[in-house]
Formats: sequence, C-alpha cells, structure tokens
Amino acid sequence: MRKAKLAISCLALACAAISAPAQADEVFGGIYVHAIDTPLTFQTGEGGADFQIGYRFDPIEGALDLQPYVIGSLNTDGDTSFVGVGVSRKFDLGPVYLRPGVGLVVHDGPSRRVDLASGRRTDLGSRVLFEPEIALGTHLSESISLEASWVHISHARLFNSGQNPGIDMMGVRLNMAF
Repeated sequence: MRKAKLAISCLALACAAISAPAQADEVFGGIYVHAIDTPLTFQTGEGGADFQIGYRFDPIEGALDLQPYVIGSLNTDGDTSFVGVGVSRKFDLGPVYLRPGVGLVVHDGPSRRVDLASGRRTDLGSRVLFEPEIALGTHLSESISLEASWVHISHARLFNSGQNPGIDMMGVRLNMAF
C-alpha cells in the first residue's frame, strides 16, 4: 500500500511539473543505480534502479541564484523510494557546469531493519532524510542539458545517535528548460 501511495505521489509530481505555469525553469528526469557502495554508506541490502523526476523553478532573485526544486524517486525493486524538496545552484565552468544541491525527502523504506550477519542496523533511521546531491552537466542545446549526478539520502546522525546507513544513487538525468 505504501509503494502505491508513493507511486501516486510521484505521478502527481510529474503532472504538476508538466502543467506548471510558464514561470518555471526546467523539468528533469533520469535513471540511477540504487544503493551503490561508497565510503559514506553501509550496505542496506537494497538494489535495483531508480527513476527520478523533478522540477526546478526559476532562481530566486537576491538569494545567490538558488533554484528551488521538487523531486521524486521510484525504485524498480520495491526498495526505498522518496519524494522531497530542496534548492540547487548552477556554476558555469565553460563547456560544463557544476550543480550542487541539498534537500529534505520523505521515504518509504523500512522503519526497522537489522543485518542478521553483522547485527548492524541498516534502516535509514527516520522517515525524513537529508538529500545532498551534486551533478556535472553539459548543455546539448539552448534548452536541453545532460547531467551525471550523485544523490545521497540519510539522516546525518541527527535523528538518532546510532549508525547512519544512508543510500547513494548515481545516474544520468536529462533537463529540459522552458
């Protein structure tokens, strides 16, 4: 039931992005490898791919050109999916650009999970998580760009003093500016 609710939320997010008023900046979507092994995370036993969609609004004037965004991620294996909001900023570096961002997401992963072999908790610690991300992109045309990006979700050990497994995702996304 939870997965169905999250899928409906992601669909609603996509519909909102498509039907949003003309002042919005861009819609994006991509595919990611879910739960890649990095030094920032413990193994959670999750896998599959994630389909991510989102919408970035025009930069906020007088706020360092920060772009608010909404994001949704649906896991193909029925593992952790999420929806959230955040801000990002694009730094042009000639033919490429760098886009760091940070947000908050709500996920549907298990509330309690323990790895039986190690005894280590591998759940994400809280329902609300931080979502830092960074992308390296290039413009394919005036309105289309392609990004390779890393997205991380975790509680940063703020919501409990235990472990912070987190989940890292890496993939590519296509952006279409309006």
